[in-house]
Amino acid sequence: MQMKLKLTVVATLAMVAGLASAQDAVVKIGHVAPMSGAQAHYGKDNENGVRMAIEELNTQNIVIGGKKIKFELVAEDDAADPKQGTAVAQKLCDSKVAGVVGHLNSGTTIPASKVYNDCGIPMVTGAATNPNLTKPGYKTTFRIIANDNALGAGLAFYAADALKLKKVAIIDDRSAYGQGVAEVFKKTAIAKGMTVVDEQYTTDKATDFMAILTAVKSKSPDAVFFGGMDAQGGPMLRQMEQLGMSNVKFFGGDGICTAEVAKLAGGAKTLNNVVCAEGGASLVKMPGGEAWKKRYDAKYPGQFQIYSPYTYDATFVLVDAMKRAKSTDPKVYTPELIKANYKGVTTTIAFEPNGELKNPAITLYVYKDGKKSALN
Repeated sequence: MQMKLKLTVVATLAMVAGLASAQDAVVKIGHVAPMSGAQAHYGKDNENGVRMAIEELNTQNIVIGGKKIKFELVAEDDAADPKQGTAVAQKLCDSKVAGVVGHLNSGTTIPASKVYNDCGIPMVTGAATNPNLTKPGYKTTFRIIANDNALGAGLAFYAADALKLKKVAIIDDRSAYGQGVAEVFKKTAIAKGMTVVDEQYTTDKATDFMAILTAVKSKSPDAVFFGGMDAQGGPMLRQMEQLGMSNVKFFGGDGICTAEVAKLAGGAKTLNNVVCAEGGASLVKMPGGEAWKKRYDAKYPGQFQIYSPYTYDATFVLVDAMKRAKSTDPKVYTPELIKANYKGVTTTIAFEPNGELKNPAITLYVYKDGKKSALN
């Protein structure tokens, strides 16, 4: 009889354990960025932000729809390539992820956004800034950082109003991001009375800019605006110094606004001429920026670039919508995203009807003694 009782107790405990585990649900969150190639340092930083958010969420014993949720990161590499970006987006759709944080580059995010829209999965980018991203009006596309209209215009205003510059040459890398931010800068600069003395083009794979910089130098600009990333911006600064362009200001968007650009400039004095812009407040002015950065640096020393606070917040924004909808099903919770009023590390995140961030801030930076320093 005693043996039977023991067996019954064991069976009951096993059944209870089985019910508990049956109530747990794994919810996959996708993340996409370049994890290989010249932009891998951005990608790793972005992924770190998502990973950090998921680890923290998994300590909170979150229950949604009566089930205890365990979040799982599904990380993919798009190598900053549009074709790979759409292939990876389809892979995440097929994997039935509940939402996606990404992509990093506008050139990959824009085509990928259609894939996510077609399969009904929401995506939140904390990095891609081309305004065209939200133009199709997809109900699945969200951005939690200022777009290039704000960045390009802010830089042009500073060049014209604060620095009183008259002549500018423009170089872009022909990517969706580089062209977009350069075009906005150009239009605003002209509207502010500046003269565009030259326009040159490169690629996001190039490292030798001597020919185009020689052409630019012959037009005697007060400044160069570069639409592109730090992998090109750093070598460009070195080559400008070699050509004796040490008095020419160097403007760019968030793509060059990194700690890495200082390393890639290799000690060139032209780094002191850089003025760059990021969407969002500086870390010290973000509501939770400094405390968050300490936690980040403890986990990922030496890896911080720009966007990880935004990918961290993007992950929490997705989960906040799931909680409010009481469902992790994208069809059910996606309509809740547009109603977000989430107090994040970067800002309070609320969306315009097209998925753009309401009231986005921008911050201008310069480099002092090789370190990035906020101007405003």
